[in-house]
Amino acid sequence: MRYPVTLSPSDGSLVVRFPDVPGTITDGRNQEEALAEALDALETKFDYFLEEKLPVPLPSKVKRGQPFVTVPANLAVKVLLHNEMLAQNVRPAELARRLHLPRQEMTRLLDPATNTKLDLIAKAFVALGKSLAFSVA
Repeated sequence: MRYPVTLSPSDGSLVVRFPDVPGTITDGRNQEEALAEALDALETKFDYFLEEKLPVPLPSKVKRGQPFVTVPANLAVKVLLHNEMLAQNVRPAELARRLHLPRQEMTRLLDPATNTKLDLIAKAFVALGKSLAFSVA
């Protein structure tokens, strides 16, 4: 999951914006620092969307030569699971019931800060009538 960014110079730093995630702005002294800060800002914004039970905007295609931020795989699949649960109006308690999981384990499954085994996330998608597919780009 790669989110394109725009970099704009401003007062000796680079300002980073996400066209796909309005309101997510940060900066850094150089491109490397700006992109590292951008990932942190994006993860913080994702936390907000998940806590507020709002769909997380998905990234548009990165254009050739355009800078981007790559979301860690464990977070990316949790974002996709969150969005699918919202799309189907499935609450965490219902998904826990379908997966035969205790509530505490379901909380960890949906927590973006917790590393979750990929097999369990794949089972959660199956419980929603979906499958988890991968590609290498």
